Amino acid sequence: MGVAAGRRRRWGVPVLLLAYLGYVGLGAGVLQALERPAEVRAARRLLQQRWELLANHTCLQGPALQRLIQGIIEAYKSGVTLQGNTTSLGRWDFSGSFFFSISAITTIGYGNLSPSTVAGRIFCIFFALFGIPLNLVLLNEIGQLMLLGVQRSAHHLEEMFHWKIKAALLMKTCALVTGLLLFLLLPPLLFSNKEGWTYEESFYYSFITLSTIGFGDYVIGMNPDRTYPSWYKNVISLWILFGMAWLALIIKCCINLLESSSDFCQCNRKSIELSEDEMDDGKKSMTGLHNVESCNDKDTKAGGPGGYHTHTTSTEAL
Repeated sequence: MGVAAGRRRRWGVPVLLLAYLGYVGLGAGVLQALERPAEVRAARRLLQQRWELLANHTCLQGPALQRLIQGIIEAYKSGVTLQGNTTSLGRWDFSGSFFFSISAITTIGYGNLSPSTVAGRIFCIFFALFGIPLNLVLLNEIGQLMLLGVQRSAHHLEEMFHWKIKAALLMKTCALVTGLLLFLLLPPLLFSNKEGWTYEESFYYSFITLSTIGFGDYVIGMNPDRTYPSWYKNVISLWILFGMAWLALIIKCCINLLESSSDFCQCNRKSIELSEDEMDDGKKSMTGLHNVESCNDKDTKAGGPGGYHTHTTSTEAL
């Protein structure tokens, strides 16, 4: 049994790796076809705007303009933006720092904001080193609590209406629909109102955040032209925490479904192999019986009635 399991694992890993690489390659090809032309157009537009600015303002010099652009980029990475003759601060206030801490230990890592001091970077390393395991433990406990609530509700329905399979299926469906509403379908409405995004952009941000992909192209509370309430980032941090736990449960259910289907296919393959082995054993036994009968016939013909009588006597003795 262990040898068979080891053989399946030995062949299963290369097959899974090939499927993984093929899936990633498919995604790379599709994204290149979709996004590469837009990237080229954006680069051409940026160069055209730069040359137009230098042509219309001859007092500007190329190196000085480049240094100004680089300074703006570095300031933006630190959370500072230009607003006329003033700058906007606020990304490293308590609510902004709290949101950054959540994004760090949940491994979302938007990338739009990062510590700029040596002390801040060193602290971030140790903070994430102990915070990531704590976050995983908390997410697991929240997920188990959600699952326990679903199981208890299903048990109560079974006792009330004497349902068995229907109660479990109904509660799983209700949990799925409720989670979709609370974590994926309704939050984009809030983001559209506070950030000025479309619903599609807000839904995209919700999934990218809860799945911890965290590209950083859309991040809440970063528009200097908008005023955000003090509770906004704190509520979003709690939404991230509970939403990640819910999405982890959904992903776990999908993994279990894939593993069960794989086990089902392996069981079918085993049953087919066993039936084939039994058929082969049956054929071999029938062939051996035929050979024995052939030998008996030959002995009878060669020895006559006496030989046949001797064979019968020895058989009866056995």
